[in-house]
Amino acid sequence: MDAARLRSIPLFAALDDKQRKVLAAWMDEVDLPAGKRLMGEGTFAYEFAILESGTASVVAGDRKLRDLGPGDFFGEIGLLASERRTASVETTSPARAIVMTGANFRAMVRELPQVAERVQRAIEERIGRTA
Repeated sequence: MDAARLRSIPLFAALDDKQRKVLAAWMDEVDLPAGKRLMGEGTFAYEFAILESGTASVVAGDRKLRDLGPGDFFGEIGLLASERRTASVETTSPARAIVMTGANFRAMVRELPQVAERVQRAIEERIGRTA
């Protein structure tokens, strides 16, 4: 992963170049076709992802929760708050995602408090929206 490209991702915008370089080493990129299920509601959580391009849809049960686009992230609730996925995510167009393993995601949260704060706010907002 090219660390310079992380500048365009809102979650990482406040980080310096050194911090982005560390993050880039923890990340992989994947190209995805439209209609690819990325996470399944109720399954165990193993990764965190950010859409770099393309779109996806978040669904819980039979209820659509939101649409995702470039810069949006998902998978954090299962890794930090519940162990299991609280919703399913499926691409709605061809997409490119940046993916981190759960271990790397937890290291990011520990070592980069400014990122951890934004992730925690997202968890609270998202859990509040589905309650």
